[in-house]
Amino acid sequence: MSATLADMLAEARRRFTGAGIVDPVTDARLLVAGLLKLSSTELLTRSAEKLSPEQIEVIFKAVERRLGHEPVHRILGEREFYGLPLGLSSGTLEPRPDTEILVDTVLPYLKDLAKAQRHLHILDIGTGSGAICLALLSECPAASGIGSDISADALRMAKSNAERNGLQDRFQAVQSKWFENIQGSFHAIVSNPPYIASNVIHDLAPEVTKFDPVAALDGGPDGLDAYKAIAKDAVRFMRPDGILGLEIGYDQRNDVTAIFEAKGFRCLKSVKDYGQNDRALVFALA
Repeated sequence: MSATLADMLAEARRRFTGAGIVDPVTDARLLVAGLLKLSSTELLTRSAEKLSPEQIEVIFKAVERRLGHEPVHRILGEREFYGLPLGLSSGTLEPRPDTEILVDTVLPYLKDLAKAQRHLHILDIGTGSGAICLALLSECPAASGIGSDISADALRMAKSNAERNGLQDRFQAVQSKWFENIQGSFHAIVSNPPYIASNVIHDLAPEVTKFDPVAALDGGPDGLDAYKAIAKDAVRFMRPDGILGLEIGYDQRNDVTAIFEAKGFRCLKSVKDYGQNDRALVFALA
């Protein structure tokens, strides 16, 4: 068949709309642009260009995957986070814009510490694609970091992402459950841990339940298992002037604060996300 770029965009939009996809226009644009490696401007300026049969087939296959609820960025195999292109794999959580708030929140503390310290050391627990650690390293030239995860697949992707963004010399991937295989002390410990209560995971959108790794979502019966595990040992790995930054669920601020206060921390800051839900907490040693 013969089709222009505009034809394929319209077809993707039509099929997504018919299937009840939440934002069919954006998804069609991101998918087609990503598959053809075009900017949003080029989508407009080249809309009348004829596509090859191979390009049309690639787009049709990708549209079918999206109709099966696979997220656009998983189909494309990458997502931008804090200005960094990051590859995704089945073992990694897809980094969300809300997680950039944790990076925004932690950065000023790190930049203050960098004025007094020649070198900063960061630990990202449950690093997944490496998103949080790599974003902090890219913004803090004086820092090096460890990304830890229980998933070997995730760590392979995190290392690949470090190399892709020229950060491999300052990033180390370590397979570890919480602090088991971690050594040293850190100016910043950060984590976007699993924080969804086990019994509500099945209520999440199929884009999440079918494609994000369950280990990166399931926070146990009350959604707080990861915070308890981190709080139990974090003091031993903190520099005296260090900070601990966490992403949390919308209703977890009080519970997570209490867990860390009971282990010798004080809450420095609580930050809301774009939807005005609690999203990030920063702690220091009390």
